[in-house]
Amino acid sequence: MADTTSETDAAVVPQPVSAPLSRAAIFLIVTIKKGEDDAEAVRSFCADFSGLVRAVEFRDLEAGLCCVFGIGSDAWDRLFGERRPAELHPFREFRAGARHAVATPGDLLFHIRAKRMDLCFEMAAQIMAKLGEAVVAEDEVHGFRYFDDRDLLGFVDGTENPRGQAVIDAALIGDEDPAFAGGSYVITQKYVHDLAGWNALPTEQQERIIGRMKLSDIELDDAVKPSFAHNALTSIEENGEELQIVRDNMPFGKVGDGEYGTYFIGYCRTPRVTEQMIENMFVGKPPGNYDRLLDFSRAATGTLFFVPSATFLDAVGQGAPAPEAAAARSTPAEAPAKAAPSDGSLGIGSLKGEKGHE
Repeated sequence: MADTTSETDAAVVPQPVSAPLSRAAIFLIVTIKKGEDDAEAVRSFCADFSGLVRAVEFRDLEAGLCCVFGIGSDAWDRLFGERRPAELHPFREFRAGARHAVATPGDLLFHIRAKRMDLCFEMAAQIMAKLGEAVVAEDEVHGFRYFDDRDLLGFVDGTENPRGQAVIDAALIGDEDPAFAGGSYVITQKYVHDLAGWNALPTEQQERIIGRMKLSDIELDDAVKPSFAHNALTSIEENGEELQIVRDNMPFGKVGDGEYGTYFIGYCRTPRVTEQMIENMFVGKPPGNYDRLLDFSRAATGTLFFVPSATFLDAVGQGAPAPEAAAARSTPAEAPAKAAPSDGSLGIGSLKGEKGHE
């Protein structure tokens, strides 16, 4: 795991959101049943989570198994009460014409990664066995790396992911919410493609929609790249600085059912960056100048979760709802979660000026 001591207490250990891209992944989303016993079972699971991962990981230490555990807004209140991350909220829907970034149910996310699918499968099975009757599975997607890191549309995915320290700067909360330092926000969307329609397009038109050359993966020059290109609309800047997220997208599909898709998952220290990307895609920038990829790709799911630090989860097992007891933080009743500024900015440009950031 990466060092975040420039922003957080040295004792805070984050979950492995910065783990290297893997060959296989399972994205598992569940909801918690309504009973108090169900919520208590999940709280108990939080305490056991790190040990459960270690037990499965130990079966092949070279396979790089890791699992990130995220918690949704409603579930957070049930599990931990009024102390909550400053920007945790339900997934924001966006709709414009036929385009709809839909919100779907989900209390808990498990993002499981490894070099081997069998280890991912074993981890998912152990999670569900441990949670037992307390939860209901809402969505389960098995992802895979496709040739040279391409999606099923034929383009390389993830070229502009940050690297090195920039991953930490983009993904992990620091001094802006010290009670939850070392945590992260994650947004997921399952996109299902009209692959036949897409493949009927000339390569040059596909490249204009994506904003990159298909074979070489070289970005189109700004002089020829359309303003509706996918990578143009998902490039977010504030005060001259690019605001990044950490993606770990995966192709998935069921050939017999004709289902072909991309599972989007993006980690960020604030959900507002990813939300701005989604708004630009679906509504357009300016409105109407939308992402033409959405003419061939439909968002079937949409969820937002908070990923607490591993330190937080371990503290649940010690009878504490969170490790922030030593850090003074007002409750939502005293200090509402931060809203987007009225000047139209994301209000997060200051992240780049903090110690340890670009």
